[in-house]
Amino acid sequence: MRACLLFVFLWLGVVHAFAQTQGGNPVFSFLKNPASANIAALGGSNVSLIGNNVAAGFSNPSLLRPAHHGQVATSFASLLAGINQYSCMAGYTLGAQNVGLGVQYVNYGSIDQTDAAGAVLGVYNPSDVAVQLSTSIPYKENFWLGATAKFIHSNYGQYRSSALAVDASITYFNEANGVQAGLVVGNIGTQLNAYTGAVKEELPFDITAGISKKLAEAPVQFSLTLQQLQRFNLLGSDTTFILSESGKYFSSFDKLMSHVVIGAQLSVNENIQCNVGYNVLRRQSLNGYNITNGLNGVTFGVGVLLDKLHINYATGFYQRNMFHQLSLNFNFVNKAL
Repeated sequence: MRACLLFVFLWLGVVHAFAQTQGGNPVFSFLKNPASANIAALGGSNVSLIGNNVAAGFSNPSLLRPAHHGQVATSFASLLAGINQYSCMAGYTLGAQNVGLGVQYVNYGSIDQTDAAGAVLGVYNPSDVAVQLSTSIPYKENFWLGATAKFIHSNYGQYRSSALAVDASITYFNEANGVQAGLVVGNIGTQLNAYTGAVKEELPFDITAGISKKLAEAPVQFSLTLQQLQRFNLLGSDTTFILSESGKYFSSFDKLMSHVVIGAQLSVNENIQCNVGYNVLRRQSLNGYNITNGLNGVTFGVGVLLDKLHINYATGFYQRNMFHQLSLNFNFVNKAL
């Protein structure tokens, strides 16, 4: 019965994908931001890497495991223009079922509210928040099934909107050969109320697939993630604008590669991990014409793994700016993480 319900969720997601518009941006795009430093350091998107981090439930609910029982993961990200992102997830195990309760919050700071003439009428503090309940269960020998229910709310002064959404996922794990794979159909849902008028906008629906491989003779794991599979062209259709900004025409191969995120995790020893990632779409989107593009799309991170506390840090490049994300994982039940 559980497998049938998950199949229905996945099928609804595929049907929903064909109904998506091909232009513009969806609402609640903050849901695409990585909610942990570990994921941020691996390129910003990963649905297959199984580890002792309950925050993986933000990206893929079927990654929740019994080892996450009693674990609390917190994260803070300092983004561009004074934008701050916070997240927290707690894990709990009930028999064969693993549960994760999480919240994501984005604060955009204080912004002057003006009229058409530029006169300041006051100050408002725009923000986004999402509260989610995730669960996972084992299925047959090497599979796990997962689902997430979300309540999402945005407050932009006089413009406010709420929504309900669900994620459905499946994960494969073969410990013998170190292969891990995941598929997530995310943000299937609808607005409860629109920002203006009665016309509701689309949510950031996404189909993501990934595979990770742990080497048998070396302490390294490699990951390949394919993001936004519901749409082939992620780079836009306005050729004139693209040429003026990037100085190039994106070929079919460029559009294919825009779905690719690669990452690697190196365990230096029992207490130190190093992460690196490369997000092709981020580089293609940020690269400008006749300017220095440096390491756009590249991310780095390091983790310090203590008995009761895991500390992870991530950073990456946005032209001449960088983001910084710090995550702290605590365990209040088990003897050690």
